[in-house]
Amino acid sequence: MKKIVTVACLQMNSGGEVAANLALANDLLQQAAAGGAQLAALPEFFPLIAADETFKLSIAEKDDDGPIQNFLSRSAATHRMYIVGGTLPIDAGSGRVFSSCLLYGPDGTRLARYDKIHLFRFSGHKQTIDETVTIIPGDTVTVVDTELGRIGLAVCYDLRFPELFRAMEQPDIIIVPSAFTRETGAAHWEVLLRARAVENLAHVLAPAQAGVHLGGRKTYGNSMLIDHWGNVLARADGDSNCVIFSEINAAQREEHRQRLPALSHRLIK
Repeated sequence: MKKIVTVACLQMNSGGEVAANLALANDLLQQAAAGGAQLAALPEFFPLIAADETFKLSIAEKDDDGPIQNFLSRSAATHRMYIVGGTLPIDAGSGRVFSSCLLYGPDGTRLARYDKIHLFRFSGHKQTIDETVTIIPGDTVTVVDTELGRIGLAVCYDLRFPELFRAMEQPDIIIVPSAFTRETGAAHWEVLLRARAVENLAHVLAPAQAGVHLGGRKTYGNSMLIDHWGNVLARADGDSNCVIFSEINAAQREEHRQRLPALSHRLIK
């Protein structure tokens, strides 16, 4: 395992055209690569956000086949870095989709697919969201061992369910692409991210959607990189499209795990 790893979270304000969103993602990935990132993560719904939840059906791809997946694979190989492809809709074959988070290696090979398990339903003051209308929940915890460490994948609303992260069996790096609403984000985003980091003594990468989208949907932004001790290493400001960077110190993480062996003290498993 590499002792020092440079990572990047990409914050986006995705719009209603896939081509424009992929062009933006490409620019941000280039910035991440130029900044020395060995791992870069895109936010939830990075290829498209539209006014109606059915937008996911309009761009659904077959598993391991489609322009968005090809873009991610090609970008990983071009920049020789690990890329987490936020989420994109994968056809479930029943008029609905899986909301899938994909991990690609530096040679462009897909290493993992995580289908979002916990589906968001929320009635706000001016918006109602129900992901169950278009999405089928996944049922498999996804964690993969890499040269950068043991990487666990989750998505947005999953943050509220700590048992998912326990089931990852001691991940080193947790990646949570998100599109938190303004209301829930202001209340809970940071505290949930820091809690998941502290509970698992793991680094957390949380790339997020930010700003106002089609139909007036507002996302919270505030993409974050958090260390295993709960410290916020980097945080994106405002609603901007941007890249934030930090180093992950694996040696320090392992030292703290030895000094505070809480992960081995669990009585309920």
